[in-house]
Amino acid sequence: MCPPVTKYSKYQQNIIKNYYENRDAIALQRVQELVTELYLSEGKKRQRHWEQMKLHLGKLGVTPAQIDQLVAQDKPELVAAIVQDLVDKV
Repeated sequence: MCPPVTKYSKYQQNIIKNYYENRDAIALQRVQELVTELYLSEGKKRQRHWEQMKLHLGKLGVTPAQIDQLVAQDKPELVAAIVQDLVDKV
């Protein structure tokens, strides 16, 4: 059986197009929010924030080796420095 073909309205197509055009900005904003959360959290919650951080940093083009190093050091100020560099590029 063939999967059903989904047809999007013009409005929905616009929303999807805008999302993909702004994906980097969305990921950057989320990383900034997660840096704040890392400063404030401890334990398992902090680990969850690091997992989310890895995903979003990857979307921004940070290398996996660099991400692993940041997670191993567990210092939000290092991520904040990378975020500042990314913001300066934009």
